[in-house]
Amino acid sequence: MEKADVIEKFLRYVKVDTQSDSSTGTSPSTMKQHDLAKLLRDELIEIGASDIFYDSEHCYVYARIPANSGNEDAPAIGFISHMDTSDEVSGKDVKPGIVENYDGGDIVLSSDSKVVLSPVDFPELKNHIGEDLIVTDGTTLLGADDKAGVAEIMTMAEILLKNPDIRHGEIEIAFTPDEEIGEGTAFFDIERFGAKYAYTVDGGKLGELEYENFNAAEGIVKVNGRSVHPGDAKMKMVNASLILFEFHALLPVFQNPMYTEKREGFFHLGEIKGTTESATSTYIIRDHNEELFNEKKELFKAAGDFLNRKYGEGTVEITLRDQYYNMIEKIRPHMHLVENAKKAMTDLGITPIDVPIRGGTDGAALSYKGLPCPNLCTGGYNYHGKYEYASVQEMRRTVDILLGIVDAYK
Repeated sequence: MEKADVIEKFLRYVKVDTQSDSSTGTSPSTMKQHDLAKLLRDELIEIGASDIFYDSEHCYVYARIPANSGNEDAPAIGFISHMDTSDEVSGKDVKPGIVENYDGGDIVLSSDSKVVLSPVDFPELKNHIGEDLIVTDGTTLLGADDKAGVAEIMTMAEILLKNPDIRHGEIEIAFTPDEEIGEGTAFFDIERFGAKYAYTVDGGKLGELEYENFNAAEGIVKVNGRSVHPGDAKMKMVNASLILFEFHALLPVFQNPMYTEKREGFFHLGEIKGTTESATSTYIIRDHNEELFNEKKELFKAAGDFLNRKYGEGTVEITLRDQYYNMIEKIRPHMHLVENAKKAMTDLGITPIDVPIRGGTDGAALSYKGLPCPNLCTGGYNYHGKYEYASVQEMRRTVDILLGIVDAYK
């Protein structure tokens, strides 16, 4: 069997800056995401994929691998990854490096030795002794979220197209923009995509299989203050920034990502800015349990109502927007997706790890749009930051998992 190199693809993709930006109001949110979309389109053409479509307006890429003769009646199965990276840390001028045969010690990332990937801070590094790790240079994120998934799908596609003796049904492929800002499926064309079932390849540790995720909402708090010269401010000034601090203090201290795990929900303050006259903060609100999720949203609104009673109606404006919901309700009728993924893993000697996603994927939204879509591992770790890394061996084994799932649906 002719093998494609997932690592060569990954190292090429991470050098394309594709950060999304929730502030632009456009789709895609940043035009630079088109750079990777066009690169992937060209590569799909080169390897011989069919029905390639590049949505030049909204930045989606679709392609198909037709079924082998005799396998046309198999259900069409799809694989999806997102092209954008988080805006938490710069994704411009990514300079990946490979630490070969990792020895379990500290990895100095930056030239000034100030950014160190250490098992003291990230104990799971000890699980990678003897592996080759792809790391950053300490100035940017890596982009394994989700260019590892993109590279793995592209590698699977190339293997299938170059090895027609591998039996399979119809395979659908899609790459999306803006997943990191919750807009990855806004213009996703399920009819064009054509799959009956799909998987997102957007997880982490090898073996992770995710079919349960947070219910998610965005909360925006705007405080309208009154600026008066501080020398003459008594009983006149209304300091919007201080009221914003007061709002945050009304939220439960330990319902914070710093203190939660597994299925525990939280309020996460993502951005805050302000002056005396006006102040704004942005939160994400998460919970796996629908009832607790709704309670959190009600508490968020109640904090605003309390401050309006204290400082006057209109002082605090609350905006809440649901982003996605727990996919488990849409996966339960199609548990063959989970069972076949687990079998593909166990056949490779990989232990499946059922974990609830402490986040969301495009698959959560797609599941509610009629395309059941659990999430698979990629071999990436420490997403959204300078300490992000990926395991060469885990990425290659993820490609084998994808091929195993393809085999299950032939």
